[in-house]
Amino acid sequence: MKTISIGTILFALILFLNGPLQAAPPASKAPAKGPEKSAEKAPEKEPGTTVPSLGNDHIQSIESPHPPYNSKPPTSGPHVPFVARWGIYNRPIPNELQVHNLEDGGVLIQYDCKDCTEVTQKIESLAKEYFQKSQAADQKSSRYGHLLVAPYPGLDTTIVLTAWGKIDKLSAFDEARIRRFIEAYIGIDHHPNHPE
Repeated sequence: MKTISIGTILFALILFLNGPLQAAPPASKAPAKGPEKSAEKAPEKEPGTTVPSLGNDHIQSIESPHPPYNSKPPTSGPHVPFVARWGIYNRPIPNELQVHNLEDGGVLIQYDCKDCTEVTQKIESLAKEYFQKSQAADQKSSRYGHLLVAPYPGLDTTIVLTAWGKIDKLSAFDEARIRRFIEAYIGIDHHPNHPE
């Protein structure tokens, strides 16, 4: 019977946990000058800014006392045990309610502007496009229905996008930036026992 050394087992475990070993690309001798610059692209940064998680604790009601949120609008933290129905609202959604929607994989587009009918129409039109996309027959498309649009008085900018642990603040409607945020984070469940 052949025995396997502890070193071999550790190596196999490390390989399994870290993936296959890959050789490093050869180092370039000097940076390219002029129009013959390297065609390599820098890796794209995730959209938005990461906000430290405040956890997933449930509270009994919107009025229940809880520690303050660390962003406005919130991106995680104490929330009620039910969610707002996905859709477009003409009234603000309470923080303690919207956080549960974020935990369930939602993305929120919230705005604070006066006489901004054009901006709200663009936001709502974009949201409706995602709701239609969610109606597709395949399960993968249903994630696109996890979207909320609502006003949020007191923002320090015109539009704020939120997902679990992420926030992006826009001073004007930027369709490409909003789409990139939605595509990156919509439909990702953030319950503590859910494998990511």
